[in-house]
Parts: sequence; structure tokens; C-alpha cells
Amino acid sequence: MPTKRRARQMPASTPARAVPARPRTRPGRQTVDQARQRNQELLEIALDLFLEKGFERTTIDAITAAAGMAKRTVYLRYQDKTALFKASLQRAIEDWIVPVERLRAAETDDLEDSLLRIGQILVENIMSPAGLRLMRITNAESGRLPEIGVYAYQQGTDRTIAYLADLFRRRIQPGVEIIDPEEAALGFLYLVVGGPASATAWGMVLEKSQIDKHTEDCVRLFLRGLLPRDQGVAVPASPARAGQPSTDAGTGAPDIHKVKRLEEENRRLKLLLAESMLNLAALRDK
Repeated sequence: MPTKRRARQMPASTPARAVPARPRTRPGRQTVDQARQRNQELLEIALDLFLEKGFERTTIDAITAAAGMAKRTVYLRYQDKTALFKASLQRAIEDWIVPVERLRAAETDDLEDSLLRIGQILVENIMSPAGLRLMRITNAESGRLPEIGVYAYQQGTDRTIAYLADLFRRRIQPGVEIIDPEEAALGFLYLVVGGPASATAWGMVLEKSQIDKHTEDCVRLFLRGLLPRDQGVAVPASPARAGQPSTDAGTGAPDIHKVKRLEEENRRLKLLLAESMLNLAALRDK
């Protein structure tokens, strides 16, 4: 008869081998940061495609393929293409806006110098690749999605206007009457900041020297219109005429050369103003 085999028993002195318990996994800080970084990349790629192809011709399939991300992942974060477009544009606006603190830090004791510094900051910001991209896409899509234009205005333009209006109230001498400070601030933005950006958006290539000259001329033009004649800024003579007296020696009559230079300067500034108004009208027509 076959005999039953006895089960081999381990010696009592040999303990059973314990299986190490797996550590419980939970998302750590690095995982959260990586997810946030991937989302930022998604919004950046989406905005580039929306700008390149327009909202209607840009598909979620194209965005996910370019971002290397599954459609399911995108739809878990954003309900549809419109929500993704708004999110990408809002992020771009928030990254692009110049903080008011930076503008305030540019102020000096001289109002003209302060406005020139502030104008240079704002012009440089809107003429940056991010600024021009943002301007092009908001101009193209704000008609279909007006809330995008409203958001851009509230987050950027509105805050800048409030700061400039406060600057005018603080720096204009008491008793000097000026137009409404908010309207003056809006005019400053259109005149000083809007011109180069509009020209570039229309395909013109501007050198930095041209942009700098435009900013300086328009700041002086703005102050001429803002302040009364007795409070206005003086127009410096050209370097070749800097040492020439303001009156004809011996007669006390006005220097005919200086008068002529002033007239030429006024004509040039008026042409700049007319050009800026045409640019503004064209933007409104868009």
C-alpha cells in the first residue's frame, strides 16, 4: 500500500519570512508641481494653436497631439474647447500684465520724466512677443467671445488707468484744472502706448529707435494737451541751437529761429496726434 508522505515541517527555531508591507502611495508635492507644470504647457500650446489657426479651426485633437496629452485628461480639466481657450487666454493675460507697483516705482520728482519712464515700460510690455500675441488673439476673438475682451480690460487696462488717474491727481498742482483724470489716463494709453503696437500688428517693422522717439514725442504731446499753457512743459531747442538766446540781441524781439523751430515742432506733434487718432479709429472698427 502506498504510504502517505508527511508534510515537511520547518524547524521551530526558523521564523517565517515576513513580507514587507508596501508603503501607501499618495500624491506628493512633486507630483502636484508636475501636474501644474503640464497644465501650464497645455495652456501655452493651446494658445499658440488658437493664434495660428483661429478658434474655429483649432481642434482638441490637434492640441492634445501637440501637447502629448490624452483627450480624457484634457476633458477632465476643461469642459470643452471654449473653456480651454478662455483658460489659456486668462493665463496669458495674468502673466503679461505690468504690476502697478512696478509703474509706481518708476516715478520721479518730474512729471514728464515719470510719464516717459512709465510709457517706456508699457510700450516695451505690449511690444514683447507675449504682448503682441495677446493683442492679436484678443482682437481676433473678442467679437465672438466679448467676455475675453472684458477680462483683458479689467485685469490690465482698467488697473493701469486707475493708477495713471491717481498719478495725475497727485502730481498736478492744486488749482490747475485738467480734463477728467480717467479720460486723461485713457488718452495717454491710446496716444503713447497704442501707436507702435497697432503699427506692428498691421505688419510694420519698427526699429527700437523709432519706438523710443515715438514714446518721447507722444509724452510731450500729451502733456501739452493736458496742462494749461502756463503749466506746460518747455520744448528744448535742438543741440545745435542750445546756446542761442531766446531774443534777438539788442532789440529784445523774439528769436525768429526759435519761433520757427517751435512752429515746426507743433506741426510735427499735430501730425503724430492725427496719426494716433486714425489708428484708434481703425482699432475700434475692428
